[in-house]
Amino acid sequence: MTRFQTPTLPDPRGKTTAVFGSYVLAHGAEGQEVLRDHWVILEDDRIAAITESRPAQADHVIDRPGRFVLPGLMNLHNHCFSEAIARSHAEDGVSKRNDQSIVYTVLLPLSKTGLDILTAEERMAIARMGVIQLLLGGATSVMEPFRNNLPEMFDAAAELGLRFWGAPYLFSASNPRAGTEGEVSYTASSTGGRDNAVDLAAWNALYDQWHGRENGRISLAMSPHATDTCDPDLLRAATDRARDLSVPITTHVAQSEGEVATIAKRWDGRSPAEYLDWLGVLGPDLLAAHCVYSSESDLALMKARDVTVVNCPRVFARTGKTASFGRFEAAGLRTLVGTDGYNMDLLGEINAAGIVSKVTRGDARSATAPALLNAITGAGSVALKRPDLGRITPGAKADLTLIDMTHPHLQPHYDPRRTLVSLANRANVDTVIVDGRVLVDSGSVAIADATTLTEAGAAAIRKIWDQPEAREAFAAT
Repeated sequence: MTRFQTPTLPDPRGKTTAVFGSYVLAHGAEGQEVLRDHWVILEDDRIAAITESRPAQADHVIDRPGRFVLPGLMNLHNHCFSEAIARSHAEDGVSKRNDQSIVYTVLLPLSKTGLDILTAEERMAIARMGVIQLLLGGATSVMEPFRNNLPEMFDAAAELGLRFWGAPYLFSASNPRAGTEGEVSYTASSTGGRDNAVDLAAWNALYDQWHGRENGRISLAMSPHATDTCDPDLLRAATDRARDLSVPITTHVAQSEGEVATIAKRWDGRSPAEYLDWLGVLGPDLLAAHCVYSSESDLALMKARDVTVVNCPRVFARTGKTASFGRFEAAGLRTLVGTDGYNMDLLGEINAAGIVSKVTRGDARSATAPALLNAITGAGSVALKRPDLGRITPGAKADLTLIDMTHPHLQPHYDPRRTLVSLANRANVDTVIVDGRVLVDSGSVAIADATTLTEAGAAAIRKIWDQPEAREAFAAT
């Protein structure tokens, strides 16, 4: 495997950076507004000012006309490891069995296989490849659920400069798999008497090691995997622990028909949302991923509990299912957009969210450009109770994403927000700044050799693909 030299991140302390934007998505008195021809001034790791004039002095100047300066984009539901495993193996219905979710037939089993056979160096290679994909996709803040025996995700985020909420999974079964009817079992007979405390202890150890590291850039979130893979005792214990520590909670909710049927069968006809509410999990600190098979009454319940929904439309669209941002928006829910296990391209994801919403709701006014931009900026800051993120305002963290609007497919444009959401993609990401550090510059990773990282990560993934269980899983149609 190609050796990688750990980068030395630039030190922003005592430094001033001046960033010019032909357009700046600012946070005004009435919310989101677009400023024309302004400078964003960064000092140390904070935004110091937004001005119309170029500063007289600055240590670093980024002056590229045609750039749209956005708050650092927030991708609060993503899976680097399983996304790489499934890449090109989940398209066109490949790997589908009995119309079950590939979460249980491919992603979870092969993730476990990979972590069993890979060396620490190989796991780190995959983690690094994932982080550079996220950065090149424009993300500055990421929440990443993953199996707790992939601690290298923290190392990679720390060394490559990403703002990171690691969310190590908690399960009530060490190897969750779905039976022929799609039901996931975690009874003592199937798990060998596995104790729920095992994963919680692993989470606590990672919290002690990582939470608050890198000047607060590395954090933990509590992540019981899903309603059908976590029993009541685990969900209660995880929720209590998270609230004791004031960390966010994230879990998968109603992501498949099988999950909904399983929870109803187990818990007196309850839906996944009702199950979580019964256990006291629903609340303003919960980020509920997907919720695609939630009923209207479920959405009303989540709205009443001030839950945040994370909409990831493309991973469902590729299976022929619709996950409509507009549906959650119409229910009054705070709704974010995340990439889940699909390409880590936030601009492509909000484009898909808009199209899916307009088609499914039959309304061109559903999921507007301002709403979708808010879903990857300001709404995330509210969900995480971090007013210093997701907005360009003095005192906020110096996290910015610059989009090059000079490409032919983005010219000419009248409204830069509509153009961005409707026509842009990750190839238009020009600059990514986190904590005042330039991590992506002119569309390329500035702090590491992306080619070397990609080759090493891809080689490690191919090692998983070479396993017999992988070939069997991928052969299914």
